[in-house]
Parts: sequence; C-alpha cells; structure tokens
Amino acid sequence: MKFYQKWQGRNCSPERNAWFEATVPGNIQKDYAIANNFADWQYSDNHKQFIELEDDHWEYRTSLCYDKKDGERVFFVSEGINYKYDVLLNGDNIYSYEGMFRGFELDITDKLTGKDDMLTVHIYPHPKSTRGEAGTRDEANESCNPPVYYGWDWNPRLLISGMWDEAYIETRDETYIDKCEVLAELSDDMTEGFVSCVFQCALPCEIMLFDADGAEIYRGTDKSFRVKAPKLWWCNGQGEAYLYKWVIRNAKEERTGYIGFRRLRLLRNLEFEGPKVFPKGPYEAPITIELNGRRIFCKGSNWVNPELFWGDITAELYEKQILLAKNCNMNIFRMWGGAGAPKKSFYDICDREGMLVWQEFMLACNEYIGLEGYMKTLESEASAIIRKFRYHACLVFWCGGNELFNSWSGMDQQSHPLRLLDKLCYELDYKRPFLFTSPLIGMAHGGYTFYSDDQGGDVFQQFQSSNCTAYTEFGVPAIASMDTLKTIIPENEMFPPEPTPAWIAHHGFGAWGMERWLCKNVLDKYFDEPSSMREMVDRSNWLQCEGYRGAFEEIRRQWPRCSMGINWCYNEPWKTAAGNNLLAYPSTPRPSYYYVQKAMRPTLFSARVPKFDWKRGETFEAELWLLNDAPESVKGSVKVSAEIGGAHFDLGEWRTEVQGNTNGRGPTVRFVLPDIDGTDKLILKLDSEDGRESCYEYLYRPKKNIKKIRQLNV
Repeated sequence: MKFYQKWQGRNCSPERNAWFEATVPGNIQKDYAIANNFADWQYSDNHKQFIELEDDHWEYRTSLCYDKKDGERVFFVSEGINYKYDVLLNGDNIYSYEGMFRGFELDITDKLTGKDDMLTVHIYPHPKSTRGEAGTRDEANESCNPPVYYGWDWNPRLLISGMWDEAYIETRDETYIDKCEVLAELSDDMTEGFVSCVFQCALPCEIMLFDADGAEIYRGTDKSFRVKAPKLWWCNGQGEAYLYKWVIRNAKEERTGYIGFRRLRLLRNLEFEGPKVFPKGPYEAPITIELNGRRIFCKGSNWVNPELFWGDITAELYEKQILLAKNCNMNIFRMWGGAGAPKKSFYDICDREGMLVWQEFMLACNEYIGLEGYMKTLESEASAIIRKFRYHACLVFWCGGNELFNSWSGMDQQSHPLRLLDKLCYELDYKRPFLFTSPLIGMAHGGYTFYSDDQGGDVFQQFQSSNCTAYTEFGVPAIASMDTLKTIIPENEMFPPEPTPAWIAHHGFGAWGMERWLCKNVLDKYFDEPSSMREMVDRSNWLQCEGYRGAFEEIRRQWPRCSMGINWCYNEPWKTAAGNNLLAYPSTPRPSYYYVQKAMRPTLFSARVPKFDWKRGETFEAELWLLNDAPESVKGSVKVSAEIGGAHFDLGEWRTEVQGNTNGRGPTVRFVLPDIDGTDKLILKLDSEDGRESCYEYLYRPKKNIKKIRQLNV
C-alpha cells in the first residue's frame, strides 16, 4: 500500500533556513517563494528573485506515517528528484545520486525505529561548468540537467530543484509484483504479434491480454506468447491507435498497462541524393518514417516543458496539450533535448491518441565532452530513460540531442557522449532507430522569422527555394495577445515597446538577436507606423498566421522528397511577450494554431503563392495543389477566386484525383492586380465541392501609374 507523506522544506543558508510547507511533486524554490511572499514571478522581471538562490543547499523532511502489517517490508519510492542529492533516515545517509530522471526504491525496513522516524532529502546546488560564459547555457555542458534551466530564448534562467515527480512510502509483502514491463513486437509480415513480460514476484502470477473491446486474447502463466493477426497501432490520421490491455495478477496484487503492435522503420527519403563520386562520404540521413509498411508524412511541433516548475506538470496538463495537437491534425512531437524527458503519463496519453514521439536526450547547443563524472551520470540517466519509455508504441526513435553538429557545439560522431548514447540505445532498445542529433545532412533548422534578407526573402520565398528532406525546426514569431501583455508588462512600458527589463525578461528584446521575436523591423517593412500596441499585435499575428500556413503547406508539397515538417515550437512554460509558439501559456491556442490546423488537414486544396507582399499592377499567381497525406485516395474539384476591397474575381476551376499519401499538382491561375482603394488585403479563396476550402490573406499595396487591368487564367 502507498502512503503519501506531508513534507516540509527549507533553505539551508543560515539567514533563511526556516521550515515551510513543501509540495510533492513540486519544486522547492517555488515552495520557498510562496512561503516568503515573492512577487508574481510572471510579472516584469520578477523571476530574478530566484537568481540569488542558485547556489544554495535545500532540504526536505517528513516524519514518516504509514501502516505496516506483519510480514511487510517498507520502501521509500521516488520517481525523480532534481538534481544532486542525498537521502537520509534518522540522520544516516542511505542513498546518494546525481540526476533527475532515474527513480529509486529503498528498502528502509531494517533502519526504522518505529517511532518518530525522520526522512530527509538534502539537495545540492546545481552544477555549473566553467567551460564557457558564466550565467549562460554554457554552464550546462557538464551536467545532465535539462539545459533550458540555464536560460533560453523562451525560458528564463531558473535553476529549479526538488522532488519533481511522485514520492511515497510503500509497504510490500511476498505478493508484490515488482519491476514489471511488457513489450510487444510485430512479425515482419505483420501477421503475428509477440508479447514478452518481465516482472518479479515470489508467488506465481497469471497473465492476461484483452483487446480494445475487452475480449480475452490470452490467459496463462507463460511470460512470452503470440497473438495471431493482431490489430495494428497507427498514428493520428493514418488509422486507429489500437491498444491491447495487459493484466498481471496474483491473489492480492495486480498490474495493468497497454501495448500496441506496430512495425516501424526509419528509411532514406525518396529522391535520395547520395555522394556522386568516390570516396564516399556522409549522405542525407534517413528521416522518412515507415509505419506498418507505409511511408508517412510527419507533421507536428517541437515540445518544450509546459511549466517553469516541472513539479507542477500533471497528466491533465499533458492531456490537454496533446489533444490540442491531435485536433490540430498533428501526428508527431519532437521532444526537444534541451527540455529533457517528460513524466510517464505523457507517453501513456500519446499511445492512446496516436501521437508519435521523437525523444531526444538532454543535450542541446553545447559541446559535451567525455569527462568521467559526466559520462557516468549520462549513462545512468539515459539508461533509465530508455527503460522507462521503450515499451511505448508512440516512441519512434531516439536522438542524441539538439544542434550538436554545429559550430557552436563542435561535436561529431566520435564525441564520447554520443557514442555512449548510441551504444545504450542499441543494447537496451536495438530495434528502435537512433539519430545522433538534429539536424543532420539533408535536414534543416530554420528559418525563424517571417522575413530575412539573409534567408532569401519572406517565408514563402524561403521554403519554396529550399530542398530539404525534413524541416525539424522552423518558426514565425508574433507578439503575445494584449491580455497576456497586460499581465507581464507594466502599463507605462507597454507602447511603444522598448528594451526595458520587463520586455527583455519576457523575450520581446534580446532573446535571439535584439528584436527578432518582437519582429519590429519586419512590421516596419510591411506596414506604416503603428498607432497602438494592439495594432502591432494584430499585424504580427497576421504574419504569423499566414507565414506558418504557407510554410506547412509548402513543406507538404515537397513530399516525398521531404518527409517531415515540425515547427518551433508548440507550447511555452510561462508568459512570453513574443515568440514562435502555437500555444500561449498555460494552454491557450494562439490565432496561428487555427491556421496551422487548416494547413495540416489530411486532405486540402492548396495554393503555392510566390510571396506575401503584392502591389497593384503586378501579376498575381497561384499554383494549385491537392495535398493528401491520408491513406485513402481522394478526388474533387475546386473553384478559385480573389477578393480585393469587396470586388470579386473568378479565376477558374480545377478537378483532379490523387492516391493515398500522394499530392497532385495542378494549373497556375494568374491575374493582374487592379487599382482599388481602401484595403490592404488580397484574399485568395479555394472553394471545393466537399468543403475542403482554403482562404488566404496577402498584403495588397498601392503602385503608381496603373493604367490597365488584365485577367488571365492559365
């Protein structure tokens, strides 16, 4: 039986060591802040209140409370404590560890006095590497901490500690079923499933397997058995995420869980471009996912920690954000390495909802070298993560980390940490693919702005001139809503935005470049001087909405040469003033979410328009496409029209049919833009007979000396 304890916490510094109520799961810095009446850390630059606590020691304590029956043993169980800590019972050190992702079970029975037993967890300050600039993410390069703790362009620097996952006292007897894991495999011809069970119990246990309707598939005591003609697990948009329920039980104890049968491979993309001459060198990395014999287009987003304080992350929060992604027609999350690994419930929900998961280890944008202490911690932490998640159907592949093969990281395939991770993934989960990092040759990160001279123009021009096998990070920034800004920016600093402490703290300025996320220079390029903050917000959201839609639709058009589009990023852990995220903290869809939702519909008529900014007198053109990443063939017709300031223009009609997971390219419609006053929007409409309509909004600007209006349909 589990017994959850009441915990207290304290800062071990002599001047601030009063005990306070602590929440488990939670983070001790947050508990301290509440107890000491910290100002709202979401507002202005109040998060800096935590900086002076970075190098402090912390303690938890509880006077154990439980009910032990004869013959039972008593265990202290933790799913994770962050980061380096000792566990003490009645003052004696009984366990020490460095790392946050490996849980533990301590049999404390023989050390208990039976009265006033005191359990203490002592937490050391976070490690800070001296190989780099102090106060930056460089300090994470010798630690298995999530690097985001040390500060990123969407996350403030906040070195949090504590019992961030489940912790409890548990009594166990000989009926206890321990270390239970059930794995499912599928034969190469996908006609037979194989189930293997691993668990420890002193008593015999019965094993059962049930299908999704509750019908019994297997009952017996064999730890390995076969399932004839299993129903397959598919990701969102490709079929049902079919799961089987397993039960392992004896007369007193029972364990349950779910497995899915699927065959997954990572293949070279079609239209593969390898080295042309000898000697052969690196070639484009395989990045097409084949699920159950079917090559699929992956469309999704980069997931980051959804809370600043990781102890606040709940299964309910995971479920809300995962369902929003599913309803956005996504089928994959890239679990970005800088934000570590999630709690177990995240994977359970992704299994159920059909969301593929690309899991990276906690390396990002740093040079990690083979120091003895770091390698020992990395091996322990990575092994724990692999064992914790490897049975999940949703997990598609492992990845060493983010942007490690770059000038700012300097790592390569001979780097000891990556060789270790490759080894561990092979030994513990050899059938699941492993990538050293993202991006690899053929893949792309970027761009991250709506317009850039260095990147080749606006987002439409950037992606239409690109030829990558996968876009695993790209983004279009926008300013946060007025409702959000009012809760984080002082009123007297609101407009015009300047690099004040509040705007800087919430990444409006100085995040990645001085004002890239605020995108003021881009707004100045397209629009007149704004009259209010709300006008800036509306304009930036227009760019983000059409920019994200244009990027996702273009990436889909590049299938099968390109097999993946994953934007940066999906969510955020606190209220930012500007950024590329689709969900605003805590879980509110931004306007761009709904445009991405439209762009990711399994089947839609799409227009390839060469740019965003149009002037009167120019010849507007739109190349028509029918995009289909659903497994079924589709046919239909679309009527194309344009509207400018209330004037309507019929541009033609197109009828076509495409096979499953195939795109169809159609004609190009053109017309010369007329001279119409009173509007800055050119609206392009694609109306299909079965409701697969699309409506695009482009910038429409005046041009002098327009004498004639022509209309062409080609």
